[in-house]
Amino acid sequence: MRPVPAKPAAAPDEPDHRLAHRSRLRARFMEGGAPAMPDYELLELILFRALPRGDTKALAKRLLRTFGDLNRVMAAPAARLAEVKGVGQAVVEQIKIMEAVGHRMARARVIQRPILSSWDALLDYLQTALAHQGVEQFRTLYLDRKNVLIADEMLAEGTVDHVPVYPREVVKRALELNASALILVHNHPSGDPTPSEADISMTYAIRDAAQVLGLVLHDHLIVGKARELSFRSEGIL
Repeated sequence: MRPVPAKPAAAPDEPDHRLAHRSRLRARFMEGGAPAMPDYELLELILFRALPRGDTKALAKRLLRTFGDLNRVMAAPAARLAEVKGVGQAVVEQIKIMEAVGHRMARARVIQRPILSSWDALLDYLQTALAHQGVEQFRTLYLDRKNVLIADEMLAEGTVDHVPVYPREVVKRALELNASALILVHNHPSGDPTPSEADISMTYAIRDAAQVLGLVLHDHLIVGKARELSFRSEGIL
């Protein structure tokens, strides 16, 4: 009888060097935290769960090249993420989950806290939530008599350079929440927080409507890509 040739050993699902790479990254993160890692490696760690096998380094670098930095990757719309080669539904879901967690953590540092004593944390939160959005969003921060932030609500979403805002809706919601003061917030997707004439006119209309009902408009913040502009600090309010 002729001997039956042995079957070749099945190839592993993932080469050993990739498994070792993932183990090294995880260990380095646990030992040194985020400061010990560049953005593409942090992004790799996020992608590990979405892509149990395969080369995450190439995809992480491709995402960063496409969107510019880690913040912009996290904030990118799902449809734009899906256009990147190698990005499937699992990757989109993982990135958007991480974005939501980041927003929730930043928000927790300011909600139900006095605004004046947590102003820097508030600006960090607004940068996280709005700086990299592709369209304008209008939010209102509602405060009680002690200037504690009791609600943060998005009241409108618009286009790349316009968002419709109705003063009546802003003050109506303040009364529903029993708020005593408010701060207006919106972003400029262009990156430049300089207010337009429409921004200024809208702010004055809300201020006047609020005053009639005994509400105080503390400020209007415009969030750009790298900085925020305060109407109060600029002398506009």
